[in-house]
Amino acid sequence: MREWAGSGRFKGWLYLLPALLFLGAFMVYPLIDVFIYSFEEGYNSASQTYYGVGTYNYSYVLHDPYFLQAVKNTFILVVITVPLSTGIALLISVGLNAIRPLRNLLQTIYFLPYVTNTLAVGLVFMILFKKTAYSDGLINLLIGWFGAGPVDFIDGPYWAKMTVLCFYTIWVVMPFKILILTSALASVNPDYYKAAKVDGASSFRIFKRITLPMISPMIYYLVITGFIGAFKAYSDVVALFGTNLNAAEMNTIVGYVYDMLYGDSGGYPSYASAAAIILFAIVLTITCINLLIGSRRRLTS
Repeated sequence: MREWAGSGRFKGWLYLLPALLFLGAFMVYPLIDVFIYSFEEGYNSASQTYYGVGTYNYSYVLHDPYFLQAVKNTFILVVITVPLSTGIALLISVGLNAIRPLRNLLQTIYFLPYVTNTLAVGLVFMILFKKTAYSDGLINLLIGWFGAGPVDFIDGPYWAKMTVLCFYTIWVVMPFKILILTSALASVNPDYYKAAKVDGASSFRIFKRITLPMISPMIYYLVITGFIGAFKAYSDVVALFGTNLNAAEMNTIVGYVYDMLYGDSGGYPSYASAAAIILFAIVLTITCINLLIGSRRRLTS
């Protein structure tokens, strides 16, 4: 019996070996490598040399105005888009779940933006919001109907550009959340709803006491992945504001890392590595906090 159990464990590890090798080669090793680079001062990727080891790279990054601006932009994007996109997706999913004959069709329509190229969606948003010499854009036309003046959402004030970026991000991520939440709602046992209606419970009470607890694991999953995805935002910003994000004051932490490696201020892998480790620490901390809050709520419910 023990021999059979031992051989079973060996086979299990043998089956996991390809995945472990893949994760080690493409995730664990690069992370360790970046962590080492972040402490090598003045690292030169061409000659593979550096002149010292210490925390200067972290000090430089944390005092760099461009990095601080990128952190500010990223946190604003996270705080606004994650709760809004999750809440709106939940409302839409509840509505889709109530329209059963057309649920699959509407679910497919809502999912289309998710499979559309990010840059293509960004181009459409630029056409909607950007002011040109010939037109103020469709959004400014709608604003004008309410008596407000045109706003340059792409090259104008900071708040206008951040508004467009948040709206764009919500639009891009919401289809995936709608798909997940609609599937979660469809998996709830209808007997719970029948019993609640027999007891005379209102629709809001049914939603609060039955629906939300039953789909809460999916909601926590979407919140956690939403935080991680928002912290890694870069292509969305480039699609709207171009590659010179520092001049537009719309850079993100991932954009800062890219600029330090390949941008106009490129050639500083040590600074890029320090910024990447800081981003990793931020995402890891927020993810652990979310998991801790979620586990405590499940224990108390």
